[in-house]
Amino acid sequence: MKTICVTGAGAGIGRATLMHFHGAGWRVVGLDKDAEALAELRTALPRDTALLLTCDVGKEGDVTRSFARMEDWLDGAALDCLVNNAGIADPYCGPLEDLALSDWQAWIDASLTAAFLCSRAAVPLLRCAETGASIVNISSTRAVMSEPECFAYASAKGGLDALTHAMAVSLGPEIRVNAIRPGWIETGPWQKTGERREANHREKDCDQHPVGRVGTPQDVAEAVEYLHGAGFVTGQHLNVDGGMTRKMIYED
Repeated sequence: MKTICVTGAGAGIGRATLMHFHGAGWRVVGLDKDAEALAELRTALPRDTALLLTCDVGKEGDVTRSFARMEDWLDGAALDCLVNNAGIADPYCGPLEDLALSDWQAWIDASLTAAFLCSRAAVPLLRCAETGASIVNISSTRAVMSEPECFAYASAKGGLDALTHAMAVSLGPEIRVNAIRPGWIETGPWQKTGERREANHREKDCDQHPVGRVGTPQDVAEAVEYLHGAGFVTGQHLNVDGGMTRKMIYED
């Protein structure tokens, strides 16, 4: 049985990815700092095939402790895939001149520093995999295009793109590393119970996408599955955005 570790597993893309792979017969390890969200997941997943750990993946001590616990739980088995999904979901930070260094650092740590710390900790376990170990970093289309006042988020995701190709070149051939750049993904139905909300999109929200709809976390989970199985693909950045980054948009 293969094992996947997903950071930011309590909600949204991380939650959907964890559930997708568990449904496909994998053992899953979920890391998140939201203990309440993880408690909900524990009621839905059996303990022998799911390990859910409260962890702030932007903090070195938390990551060290969580991966030591994961290694004990694996009991000599390998980790096959790491999904670095954690991050601050809200991209907007306000005017540049008002952005505090502590807020800037929070965006960087939650996504980029977390991916470094978790990948570093995961490498020995990934190298134990018999075939096809991989890391998938969840970046964003905002790494390559912007709306106003998203400086820290865009920088964190741009750094994650760069970390992806750097790790791919350094860790191969044993470990392949790729990134996914989601576009507009509706995560409302994939929140914990108290924050869950149904999707409510305007017709024009859907129609502006060449595929005719807003994305879902399941779309990203399926892209993770593809990249893990694509043995001749590494160092790549896969846009999962309904075609929006290929659409010319000019105001009338």
